[in-house]
Amino acid sequence: MKRRKPSFRSRLDPDKARARLNVLNISQGELARRIGRSRNFVSDLFTGRRRASGETRRRLMEVLQVNRFEDLFILEETND
Repeated sequence: MKRRKPSFRSRLDPDKARARLNVLNISQGELARRIGRSRNFVSDLFTGRRRASGETRRRLMEVLQVNRFEDLFILEETND
């Protein structure tokens, strides 16, 4: 029987993201503007109701000035 590779998905770590917002002195609304998404979408990212696409993750990392994925996101194994 062939073993399946584990599947992972990422979500924004709201504590790390808020820390970066504080360091950079920007609001969630300003973050939304800079990444080209709505304030509601960004709020949903922070609460875990939504997940960011690859492009949105890249923009978040750029705007929040982080170089490592794990400095902003959490990987979770899925049972898919």
